[in-house]
Amino acid sequence: MRTRLPRLGVLAAPLLAVLVAGCTTILAGPPSAIYDLSAPQLAHDASPPRRGLQVLVPEPSAVRALDTDRIAGRPTPSEYAYLPGAVWSDRLPKLLQARLVETLQNSGRVRAVAVPGQGLLIDYQIVLDIRAFELSGQGAVADFAVRVMDDRNGRVIRSRIFRYVVPVTGRGVGAVVAALNEAMDQAFTDIVGWALG
Repeated sequence: MRTRLPRLGVLAAPLLAVLVAGCTTILAGPPSAIYDLSAPQLAHDASPPRRGLQVLVPEPSAVRALDTDRIAGRPTPSEYAYLPGAVWSDRLPKLLQARLVETLQNSGRVRAVAVPGQGLLIDYQIVLDIRAFELSGQGAVADFAVRVMDDRNGRVIRSRIFRYVVPVTGRGVGAVVAALNEAMDQAFTDIVGWALG
């Protein structure tokens, strides 16, 4: 694995250096820390609630390098590595699915939110593709392609890309996770407002 790093931000560079150094030993032994993400608590705005609306959130799609419980980084644009000794509380697609469901519930603007297999009669699906959720030289990156689909006919009502980059303001894995959580919060807050608008 190459260890040469591109020009990086002041705080991201040491973290990525640790990330690359640890990638050869990431599988040795159990993780020393398990991290979770928390959904944003949305302020209820003046928009009228759509009380009869029932929404499905399928599991997001992701490339194999992100379809894991490991916390990813990009030492260079063409390679992935993982923060050593740290994992998410679930596979990343399942974790982001759960937090998007929670964000929709927190909005107070839908009657019900479900994942596949829960047996609700669905009006719309919010389909998420994870393009990036990782530490990079820019900071913590959350990049999602989102589609709102009519569940009755499979037609895409609207689609948009949401990309957020949050600086990592401390050192260590906890600072990376906090920045990724903030990037997710910004993305999910805007996604819910846009999807239910």
